[in-house]
Amino acid sequence: MLPRIRAITLDLDDTLWPIMPAIDRAEAALDGWLAANTPRIADRWPLERRQALRLQVDAERPDMAHDMTAQRQWMLERMFAESGEDPAHVHSAFEAYFAARCEVEHYPDTVDALERLAARVPLASISNGNACLVRIGLMPLFRFQLGAREHGAAKPVASIYHEACARLGVAPGDVLHVGDDVDADVVGAARAGLRTCWIDRRGERWPRGDVRPDLHFPDLAALADWVDTHLATDTHAA
Repeated sequence: MLPRIRAITLDLDDTLWPIMPAIDRAEAALDGWLAANTPRIADRWPLERRQALRLQVDAERPDMAHDMTAQRQWMLERMFAESGEDPAHVHSAFEAYFAARCEVEHYPDTVDALERLAARVPLASISNGNACLVRIGLMPLFRFQLGAREHGAAKPVASIYHEACARLGVAPGDVLHVGDDVDADVVGAARAGLRTCWIDRRGERWPRGDVRPDLHFPDLAALADWVDTHLATDTHAA
């Protein structure tokens, strides 16, 4: 039996929306911007070569491993420099990419489930990605958004969970973390002392024997049903 849940933290990518359609859209938007504004870069840096450069970031800049925005900006700076283009346009190129990256397609249950959850307990997001809830339009349902870029380290490091709990003013054992990733979300949160919920939209078996999620649902709607049943008399934590 879980203790009373006083707050919920949620992962974003592949929990609230599928990430790959957003990334594909962002890469296409960047292709369009480069073709229209810097055709030399567009010719020299097709998607396949950009993907290879992305691997180069990992090798050359491990200090950026937690920061998707810095990685993308580093890539663009390298592309502009090697193509002899004005680096003053890097910001505009990044904005073309990032605006499309935030044009996500929610899973069908996401918005309704978030509204139901937010009516019960405070919500916060903890993400290793760089999606912006303000641009996406979901920020009114959340107390705050905490990203790996802001925190300085990525899940599954315990400190990012502890920062979220501190900002919520709730002890880790009274916070439920919800996400799709076995290691980053469930194992990481559990080892940080939070309660955990695995969102398993693909119907997979739990792969680990040493750590198990406290809750396991196929989607957020099922989690919202559970919360409605178990927290029916609860109000928002102070």
